[in-house]
Amino acid sequence: MPRSFAQMARSAEQSSRSIQVSKEPPQESPLTIHTLGDGVLRTPAKRISKVDESVRDLARDMLRSMYAAKGIGLAAPQVGVHKQLLVIDLDPENAAAPPMVLINPEIRSFGPGLDTYEEGCLSIPGVYLDVVRPTTVDVAYRDEMGRPQRMKADGLLARCIQHEMDHLNGVLFVDRVTDELSLNAELQDHGFRRADVQSIR
Repeated sequence: MPRSFAQMARSAEQSSRSIQVSKEPPQESPLTIHTLGDGVLRTPAKRISKVDESVRDLARDMLRSMYAAKGIGLAAPQVGVHKQLLVIDLDPENAAAPPMVLINPEIRSFGPGLDTYEEGCLSIPGVYLDVVRPTTVDVAYRDEMGRPQRMKADGLLARCIQHEMDHLNGVLFVDRVTDELSLNAELQDHGFRRADVQSIR
């Protein structure tokens, strides 16, 4: 997700995390972020069986690529890696705020409330459209050391988790947009094809 959503972020306590990378955007992204129309974005990701240094290295490169693109969330399929791994940083301007790494995330439950908010995606640059999602989620995952974790999230964090987890299933946020006129106009304005959207109804 693009960084512009950081304005609605709620402060949340985060445990100490071992993934440390500079938040200063690198001149070149370590990884290529694929865009709408590329088939790799539609391939479901596989569970990570062992959390080792190679997984942590991938997370670091994903974070650097996310910062280079001025985003707040990135999933492994967006960089052509079909593994259930996503990184999130709702406060990219704050060097002291650690990013989050979620491995094999599973949403155990959704809250009853729904919210409509404008989303964007680093894989569909320039396109911003309203999406309806649950306002709260309960998520189980493993951290960058392979330790099981459980978290309840709301607000921007809940939305970002759902957005990035969609990528693990080959789903893009435009698939969830119900306003066809706005969807078609935004895609056309930014050089994307409506035929590459797989609408969820």
